[in-house]
Amino acid sequence: MGKKRGGKRLSKKAVGEALQGLFTASPNETFSLKQIFRALKLDTHPAKMLAIDELEDMCWDDYLSKVGEGEYRLNTKGQVQEGTFLRKANGKNTFLPDGGGTPIFVSERNSMFALSGDRVRVAMMARRQKHIKEAMVTDILSHKTDQAVGRLKVEKDYAFLITEGNIFVHDILIPKKKLKGGKDGEKAVVKITQWPSKESKNIVGEVIDVLGKEGDNNVEMHAILAQYGLPYKYPKAVEEAAKKIDPGITPEEISRREDFREVFTCTIDPKDAKDFDDALSIRQIVNSKSSNSQLYEVGVHIADVSHYVKEGTIIDKEAQKRATSVYLVDRTIPMLPEHLCNFICSLRPDEEKLCYSVIFVMDDEANVKQWHLAHTVIRSDRRYAYEEVQQLLEDNGVVDGTGQPAPPATKKNPYKGEHAAELIKLDALAKKLRERRFKNGSVKFDREELHFDIDETGKPTRAYFKKSKDANKLIEEFMLLANRTVAESIGAAKTVNSKSVNSKSKKTFVYRIHDQPDPQKLESLRQVVAPFGYKLKTSGTKGAISKSLNALMEEAEGSKEQKLIETVALRAMMKAKYSTHNIGHYGLAFDYYTHFTSPIRRYPDTMVHRLLTKYQAGGRSANKDHYEELCEHSSEMEQTAQNAERDSIKYKMVEFMGDKIGQCFDGHISGVQSYGIYVEIDENHCEGLVPMHDLRGDYYEFDEAHYQLIGRRHHSKYQLGDPIRIKVARANLEKRQLDFTLAEE
Repeated sequence: MGKKRGGKRLSKKAVGEALQGLFTASPNETFSLKQIFRALKLDTHPAKMLAIDELEDMCWDDYLSKVGEGEYRLNTKGQVQEGTFLRKANGKNTFLPDGGGTPIFVSERNSMFALSGDRVRVAMMARRQKHIKEAMVTDILSHKTDQAVGRLKVEKDYAFLITEGNIFVHDILIPKKKLKGGKDGEKAVVKITQWPSKESKNIVGEVIDVLGKEGDNNVEMHAILAQYGLPYKYPKAVEEAAKKIDPGITPEEISRREDFREVFTCTIDPKDAKDFDDALSIRQIVNSKSSNSQLYEVGVHIADVSHYVKEGTIIDKEAQKRATSVYLVDRTIPMLPEHLCNFICSLRPDEEKLCYSVIFVMDDEANVKQWHLAHTVIRSDRRYAYEEVQQLLEDNGVVDGTGQPAPPATKKNPYKGEHAAELIKLDALAKKLRERRFKNGSVKFDREELHFDIDETGKPTRAYFKKSKDANKLIEEFMLLANRTVAESIGAAKTVNSKSVNSKSKKTFVYRIHDQPDPQKLESLRQVVAPFGYKLKTSGTKGAISKSLNALMEEAEGSKEQKLIETVALRAMMKAKYSTHNIGHYGLAFDYYTHFTSPIRRYPDTMVHRLLTKYQAGGRSANKDHYEELCEHSSEMEQTAQNAERDSIKYKMVEFMGDKIGQCFDGHISGVQSYGIYVEIDENHCEGLVPMHDLRGDYYEFDEAHYQLIGRRHHSKYQLGDPIRIKVARANLEKRQLDFTLAEE
């Protein structure tokens, strides 16, 4: 059908009719773009683009509904729907229907004072010609939160809580006797006791915690955590329970485990880390089959948290609720009580520790000859910071970024440094693993992270990007290998008691999944890079697309459009999450992947340890629905923790720039919006907004598809990635907002 007919291209009408036929024939099925193109035999680029246009029109007309990105089904939903309400600071509130689909606009007057995250019931409004679809909230089914964080305004007769970010339509009224000693200007956490109704539009609350004086570092960090509903104190009862756990290891326990205490073992972590949840061991073993190839036994040893934290205990319930440790700029809010995460479970040097380990036998090419999973006891010989290992590798001839291992040692030039031979061998094996992973289609995103040096009062003194070097990549590769191997052992199991296994009888497991990029965003990337002379594959096998993406990144490296291409490519990527339903991990190009290597700071890893232990002992498959619920909660908490982390970075950014008002810096455009451009300063990576009204000399239009603003009269352009010089205008700590203006030429 995608071929030319009688020399003419396919008409939009013909495509529309074919699509209608496809969806009405399968009213309960969801089709991806790939399936649609295949079913209608659309194999030319213009025919595919025509189909995408027609699909969007059919969604607009409510004939189809969009399920996720690039997936469509017949719209069988009625005029009344239930889902989630999202409040936007710009007034463009939206309703997200249950089971996915396109967000629907809800104006303020039709929102019934619903708050972001509330579960609501809506009625679809009659569609006005050439207007977007609108919904009206008819019922608030449940509120997402009954807590708010903000600044107290205390007057003579009344008090209010003023919240940031437009979460609430009105400030929260607080009776004077419910202030809990809070004073004007202080930050506080308030519990809502009365919601708006037809009788009263007020929101009424009472103070449950006074955080303290605005601007104080501790207060501001606690406020960020409270804003996301994250705990900023550890419950006393849980801490007490942790202190009662016996850290001693009995001879009986050791006899049940594989003993690695005499094998060289080390931990490699950031220099300020206290919770060491992974260690590596290596020893050369005799290869009886061949004298040419050396064999190495590499152990990936992970803290055996589930030995100490039993399911259903008070510690486990708290860890499950938190689901992850939260890393703010100046502190860690641990998932487990400090006594467990920094002492009992942490793989500290020269201490006997219990682990759950994946033991590999590898050859010189890092091919895994055999492996097994075992509960072990280890004794780490040495605790390294990444910088120390990096220095040792470089002292022995490794040049960072080349992907080349150290040259062999000779009598004249022996390896320098303690345990150098072991660390250099681990690095060489990791580099082989890494090379193979990219060859197999793993996507290459070397993300840099913004870090701050902070003084004793919490004030940032330096901002810089932390780049991943050889030492970091060494650890990363062995963790990826362990995670992937244990996931395959369950997911790719071919037989159970000599019977072949189908997907339904496979055991319940927690996977880390990552979907393929959104096809429309990939197409948008292709269109963005084409004018610069780059090519990108947007259809074909998963591997072909990811290899094409990697080639694009390499080609663009060092060019002025590099930032633009990286940003748009990153936006095309889906978010990774946890699920019992495996779809593989696109970014890593693994068919099976899980999180096994960080149980001290992530709850899914603890779940994985428990499931593996149960199955090793011959246990039956666990309850899938129960684990899926825990997976959803863990994915949600991971996102919440990332948002809080981002807010703490924003706060420190504004604080760092506070004494630089009026100064000029070189930067590049890091974001383009209808209300202005975001600029990241090259020197310190702090980001601020140049509002639209400061872009003088023309009237600008927002070209969303090409990430640019274009002047109507003079056609001047501001595009993502462009270099630009700015002046720091304002640093608003309360709003965590930096404002720039363009520097005078």
